[in-house]
Amino acid sequence: MDSKTIANGILRAIGTLIVITLILLFLYRIQSVLVYLSIAVVLSLIARPVLQFFENKLKLPHLLAVILTMFLFLSLIFGIISMFIPLVMQQGHNLSILSTSDFQSDVKSLLERIVSYFNNKGIDLSDRIGSIDFSAPIKSIPGLLNAVLGTIGSLSMGLFSVLFILFFLMKDQHILHNLFIAIIPDDKEERIVRSLKKIINLLSRYFVGLIIQIGILFIIYSLILLVSGVESAIVIAFLSAILNIIPYIGPLIGGVFMIILTMTSNLEYDFQSVVLPTTLWVFIGYIVAQMIDNFFSQPMIFSKSVNSHPLEIFLVIIIGGLLFGIVGMILAVPTYTALKVILKEYLSENQVIKTLTKDFD
Repeated sequence: MDSKTIANGILRAIGTLIVITLILLFLYRIQSVLVYLSIAVVLSLIARPVLQFFENKLKLPHLLAVILTMFLFLSLIFGIISMFIPLVMQQGHNLSILSTSDFQSDVKSLLERIVSYFNNKGIDLSDRIGSIDFSAPIKSIPGLLNAVLGTIGSLSMGLFSVLFILFFLMKDQHILHNLFIAIIPDDKEERIVRSLKKIINLLSRYFVGLIIQIGILFIIYSLILLVSGVESAIVIAFLSAILNIIPYIGPLIGGVFMIILTMTSNLEYDFQSVVLPTTLWVFIGYIVAQMIDNFFSQPMIFSKSVNSHPLEIFLVIIIGGLLFGIVGMILAVPTYTALKVILKEYLSENQVIKTLTKDFD
């Protein structure tokens, strides 16, 4: 091998690295657009059964079915926003309270009652609680809320972008399909198209199943909080249910969130006779809801939607979390489902693949 060949190889390698770097830099700079597109694709998969119902069952024209589906999405979004308006207004009113000593004295009073209760049971918590600086997180709350309010403008722009992309994804259903087909070799087109259709169908069922799971938890949480007399019960139940999108970690965060708001909504009442029993009932109800979700609704919904055994789903989520954190846990099941479809298409004779995909159509 002469020096000219080596030099050409080095130049080609450098050129390839430059091109890859430029592509990655470009993707990094347009990451917000990619996020909007990803969200719109997920929403289009969720909307697919609704769109098919309007077209196949009600025999509506495609454009009218798309408009009605978009109207349902907009109604749902505005319904959720209107549900949060009272809570946001209340928190805006409480911003001035957070900057004074009134709120801190309420928290201090609650802590003193907790310490007193456990002291009567022979458990001394005064030293441990006294060493914790509760004022620091309290003082940071106004800044956090201001930061959240500052993102409303960007969120509005993001919402408009997602809805705009979603409309055309539903209106021109084959736009991404045709783009994808244009960049793959002709000899592999048939297999790719067959795999793509199966992936879209399974992921659509998965995301619809996820919505059903969140809906079931929302109903249970709402009943628990309403019966317990917790303020803003519907909003708290909705947020706690949404957190279940994050497998295993989300329910823990939602449970802590629900318990804290249950206690703070009863600060004016006696701790031993009102606050503690109410919190315990909410905690017990939350545990029962999680048991129903973990042992009944979640395995049944997910195993039916993606044709995977509950043990498969559990292991895939754990592996995704270990490799890529929370994002990996959220994307584990959709990614695994797509991978199974592709492996079945290209390695259908492999015994392991055949066992894993035996329930696939």
